[in-house]
Amino acid sequence: MILNENTFEERLSFRLNRLNVFVFSSLLIVFLVTLTYLLIALTPLREFIPGYSSTALKKKATELSFKTDSLQRIISMNDRYFESIKKVLKGEVNAMEFNKDSIVKAVKLEASEVDLNPIAEDSLLREKVDEEDKYNLFESATSATNFVLFPPVNGIISEPYNAKDKHYAVDVVVAKNAPVKATADGIVIFSEWTASTGFVIIIEHSYGLISIYKHNAALTKRQGDLVMAGEVIATAGNTGELTTGPHLHFELWNDGYPINPTNFIDFK
Repeated sequence: MILNENTFEERLSFRLNRLNVFVFSSLLIVFLVTLTYLLIALTPLREFIPGYSSTALKKKATELSFKTDSLQRIISMNDRYFESIKKVLKGEVNAMEFNKDSIVKAVKLEASEVDLNPIAEDSLLREKVDEEDKYNLFESATSATNFVLFPPVNGIISEPYNAKDKHYAVDVVVAKNAPVKATADGIVIFSEWTASTGFVIIIEHSYGLISIYKHNAALTKRQGDLVMAGEVIATAGNTGELTTGPHLHFELWNDGYPINPTNFIDFK
């Protein structure tokens, strides 16, 4: 019972017994349990309770797992690369005779050894390719009748094309760091450093034509880049083991066979 201390008037009164004490206690316990559950399940406070993991820690663990997997792949690739180098240093790789200054080797086939009759699948493929070539970036702008090759550099030819000596290129003497230009529109399929020929860039053109540029001082294009005729793709230099001075080693290949660049390009 609650009374007014001045007038002793009864303000509030209630009677306690076992039933209402039990009901009140039960409701209070249920309320506290529900409130605690909501605080743990829906707020960041659960991270301070032992046994619950942090969301940030889970994210970092996932990122570290991906990085670890990537590093394992890189380590595996490096291990295979080092094993290949060890085999070369130990002499476990059989030596082969080939022209070190050329990447692609010509293969001679007799006409009688090749069946030139088209098959049904070949005809269907040709029709499909012809349909796709309508929207080709390079072939739509030019045709085989007016396909012109641009001189990559201008200079004196120090060593001409010689198929008998397997020198499938022309060596053009140029000044160091002179611009090397693409001989035609195409796409870069190789742009890397090689020990024997230094910085090398290879471009695939239309009509099965491939141009190769070696001994460059630096490369300005990467593999997969689209280039236009006359666009600078490298700077001339003297890199690689098989060189005696600043020059450009230039090769032309058509459908896998070397051709003499001087038949189509004037380097003067």
